[in-house]
Amino acid sequence: MINVLVVDDSRVSRMLLVHLIESDPRLRVMGSVDSGDSALDFLKENKPDVVLMDIQMPRLDGFETTRLIMETFPVPIIICTATTDPKEIATTFRSMEAGAVACLGKPVGPEHPHFDLLASELLDTIKLMSEVKVVRRWRRSPSAQPVLSANEIPTNSRSGIRLIGIGASTGGPPVLQTILASLPKDFAVPILIVQHIAEGFLSGLIDWLNQTSSLQIQAASHGTYPLPGHVYLAPDDLHLGVTASGRLLLTREEPEDGLRPSVSHLFRSLANVCGPNALGVLLTGMGKDGAAALKLMKDKGATTIAQDRESSVVHGMPGEAIQLGAATHILAADKIGHTLITLVNRRNAAGRN
Repeated sequence: MINVLVVDDSRVSRMLLVHLIESDPRLRVMGSVDSGDSALDFLKENKPDVVLMDIQMPRLDGFETTRLIMETFPVPIIICTATTDPKEIATTFRSMEAGAVACLGKPVGPEHPHFDLLASELLDTIKLMSEVKVVRRWRRSPSAQPVLSANEIPTNSRSGIRLIGIGASTGGPPVLQTILASLPKDFAVPILIVQHIAEGFLSGLIDWLNQTSSLQIQAASHGTYPLPGHVYLAPDDLHLGVTASGRLLLTREEPEDGLRPSVSHLFRSLANVCGPNALGVLLTGMGKDGAAALKLMKDKGATTIAQDRESSVVHGMPGEAIQLGAATHILAADKIGHTLITLVNRRNAAGRN
């Protein structure tokens, strides 16, 4: 039995969340409170397996409550919100930076067209996050030392890296923040990202990432040429790829494994268009999206990176890629950005010679 604490200042929302959670025989609501202060008081005496928390609350919002919980009573925290305000969504991602392990859209009632999907995702995420017995804080002191030595960096192509593709799911936003914040403003290669995220959260994620990165981070637009020093995230419900001429390609092709955008779609496009002149990175996330396509990239000569188990909230996607032999390098979250700089500089210098 998985014990859950529900934290939400809305009585109606608490009742709905309690009803949904207790509809699953593996889950039990251990407590239901209406404020961050009450959550902290509850945790002084009780030890739930998961805390499910709203972001908009009086006095202590979801971010401040998450920060205090992680300083005093560490427990897996899932942010569950119905807000669509980009600034408030950015606060959701600050909560993940403070230690929350996932963020989800809140089921707002059976009349909502996506109610069943949101409810199912909520219950599945609670069960999965309950297995994170100790919330790992993978953020470490940055290392000034190069991650790879020169003889470890592939030089099997005479030209440099054209595009970098990154795929992420559960636990991905803080890792993306760490990677992008470590890259210089004049980073020489465009970056394309597929992050599985609740519909309506993308603009808040972009705002939050832009606060700590010198790169230009934006939603991808169909038909544009990706530029160095720019980062392009797949929009809601659209696959992201590239055309033979190098333009961004957004499509409504069928979902892959129920996902659109799909990491697999992006990686396969990069493999087919760029071959050895692409670089693929697969980060924390449940499931296996992107794993086989990362192997395709590697088979076509691309350099590939999978996040290691220790720094992943969920090692499903990168773990599957590692099992398939798809990863050229297996790295902790805080090593990936420096590795990208080293790889791009080395390959692009070799391409100019």
